[in-house]
Amino acid sequence: MKSASATLPANVSYLRAPAGDPACAHLLDILARRRLTALFQPLIRTQTGEIIGYEGLIRGPSDSPLHAPMKLFAAAREHGLALEVEYLCRRVVLERFAELALPGKLFLNVSPECLLPRRGGEGETLGCIRQLGLQPDRVIIELTENQPTYDYERMREAVLHYRARGFEIAIDDLGEGFSSLRLWSELRPEYVKIDMHFIQGINQDPVKLQFVRSIQEIAEESQTLVIAEGIEQGAELMVLRDLGVAFAQGYHLGRPQAEPVRAMPAEVLGALARGGVAVYPQRGVEKTAVSIVKLLHHVDAVSTAVTNNEVYQRFEADPALMIIPVVDDGVPLGLISRFVMIDHFARPYERELYGRKSCRQFMDARPLVADKGTSLQDLSCRMAASAAHHLFNGFIITDGGRYLGMGTGHDLMREITQLQIHAARYANPLTGLPGNVPINEHIDRLLHSGTRFWACYCDLDHFKPFNDVYGYRRGDDVIGLLGHILARHSDPDRDFVGHIGGDDFMILFQSEDWEARCRAMLAEFGASGAEFYSAEDRERGGYLGEDRQGRKVFHPLMSLSIGAIRVEPRQFHSHHQIATSAAEAKKQAKKIHGNSLFLDRRQSVAH
Repeated sequence: MKSASATLPANVSYLRAPAGDPACAHLLDILARRRLTALFQPLIRTQTGEIIGYEGLIRGPSDSPLHAPMKLFAAAREHGLALEVEYLCRRVVLERFAELALPGKLFLNVSPECLLPRRGGEGETLGCIRQLGLQPDRVIIELTENQPTYDYERMREAVLHYRARGFEIAIDDLGEGFSSLRLWSELRPEYVKIDMHFIQGINQDPVKLQFVRSIQEIAEESQTLVIAEGIEQGAELMVLRDLGVAFAQGYHLGRPQAEPVRAMPAEVLGALARGGVAVYPQRGVEKTAVSIVKLLHHVDAVSTAVTNNEVYQRFEADPALMIIPVVDDGVPLGLISRFVMIDHFARPYERELYGRKSCRQFMDARPLVADKGTSLQDLSCRMAASAAHHLFNGFIITDGGRYLGMGTGHDLMREITQLQIHAARYANPLTGLPGNVPINEHIDRLLHSGTRFWACYCDLDHFKPFNDVYGYRRGDDVIGLLGHILARHSDPDRDFVGHIGGDDFMILFQSEDWEARCRAMLAEFGASGAEFYSAEDRERGGYLGEDRQGRKVFHPLMSLSIGAIRVEPRQFHSHHQIATSAAEAKKQAKKIHGNSLFLDRRQSVAH
């Protein structure tokens, strides 16, 4: 736990430890001798790397079991000394901050239960700050939670109290605490700190990205500034900068120190100054578990007591009715098909023989039945493995084994197709790489940033005849290999690899050494792609296949063509223009024999 404080009565000698309680005695000794150390961790502006202030942190004696702040405050609460410990922490942090003459603001940790002083008066805290030569507008009261906060009315009063005296308010660990979202709504702080759980690995986790994006949108609406805690990698900082998060804090920027840094390392400043955009994590191939209840249609069922004549009359009365379910006491027993019923009644004497008998006579007693919680994908697999007539008859939907309604095979296939199309737009199911929508979104972000980048359209030569001769499964393996090669030779933090579809890929390079990366891709595919052929075909450099007229045609081994364009700021205005130009460059690359790279429509380099 973090803590910091404002003032403490100088004399704590009136406090006495109970006899036989060494832990309490040790805590009182720390208080009396002020055996606490203040550390400071910088906070920076994500757009520039400028240090805007420091968070004041506290440590107990280094040779003590209470060195860690969590243990220090746990012991203070256990012995009823939380207020005294917190007041001392405030004074120690404030005094050291003033002594070091640190620039910017001081984020001073205060627990909600200690926000309003129980003693000492409102002027003592302010007097301490002014005595040290500080101004209240340089001190941010950072609320940290150790236990649930319930008295929101009192909290609002306390915040108004501090704001009236020039302080600003921050809420710590948004998303982690007991009631941080409620506190945000109630107190309307100037700053919110997002808990490090949602920050660490944000460059690889689309759920964390969406969480922070949502918090940023709320913050913009409420005129709150967001601080991201726990940054440990440069890639995390770049993503947060692009999301518009105002400030950042973490080990990558500076560890808590007794004498903290006053400027960011050259590595951090250089990365921020370099411009460009971060590569956002993509959601990947999702197996969306949409329930079949979406396909539910109510169809009035009949019981086995109903005769075939009565069923036939229902079909005659409703030409659109194709299937009637048979249900006894809520339990589905089968389905009666319109065409089966009409076919039987069209035969000589069948109506006279069976018309008054139970409709069970012409019922399909083995229908496809699925509970309402079944996913579309699972039912689709069951239907594909079942007899063909189930696709026409449809399926019965139940709720806990009791009849609920019907679904049609047509509706199921339509929904499955729509899910696959939607998923493929975001992530290609074969390679798991981003699809057309993320590709276009990333291009638009690059164009908006005004940075220079290279768009490379990658395509396989002679892939279709290979697919025809060796089979689509082997073809899928080739596409999967190509996706791995392109991703492996790209910088995951700066270069975006997308799968347009089939054997077409798009790479959006911000890496200055993009050409060397492309050459490495060409070389690896040239070496690995040949492994998909038989030894005989590799030996002769190709294979025989048939054209559309059935004639034998010799096809060379597959090769990789990359068409590249350099995109300068304000040269293009939309992803459509980029796609068109890159596709033209790809056509030029395909005119070159073998694995090849074509740059800017004018320079072709054979590999």
